[in-house]
Amino acid sequence: MRWNHVHLEGRRTAVPPVPPYIEVWRSVRATGDTKTRRSRRTLALPGRCIDALRAQRVQQAADRLAAGPSWQESGLVFTTAVGTEMDPANVRRDLSRALKLVPGLEPEDWTPRELRHSFVSLLSDAGVPVEMISQLVGHRGTSVTEIVYRHQIRPVIQTGATVMDELFGNAGNVR
Repeated sequence: MRWNHVHLEGRRTAVPPVPPYIEVWRSVRATGDTKTRRSRRTLALPGRCIDALRAQRVQQAADRLAAGPSWQESGLVFTTAVGTEMDPANVRRDLSRALKLVPGLEPEDWTPRELRHSFVSLLSDAGVPVEMISQLVGHRGTSVTEIVYRHQIRPVIQTGATVMDELFGNAGNVR
């Protein structure tokens, strides 16, 4: 992710106003492109992400000063302490360090990929339609989102019981 694809202020003077957003149109992949055409999208940023990205910008400025002439400008949002691209081992290590600060989590149970699965599962549990979730994560259709990424957070399926209670009353159910 590059800073020139991150727009923390949005465009408030546009009609209609555009909230803060990120352009997921390019990638740091060897070809510089996203995995598929469908993966290209522009996403509004939630407040928590805006705050975290602002803090990251401040941290990166401090890293740039500390590195002095060793700093290698890459334009990337997440870099090593000298501005270079992070390798997968750096990312896994930093994620593990961050997760150690969260009570009740076992850092070794988590990988960066788990965050994507959690995003999909949380949206699904909150009632966001699978078609919208698929669009947000850049899937061509809903099947990969449903089969691979979406994990039921509350696995009790209540639809049948709810409909039957509505049709026939809930005589056997004491509430």
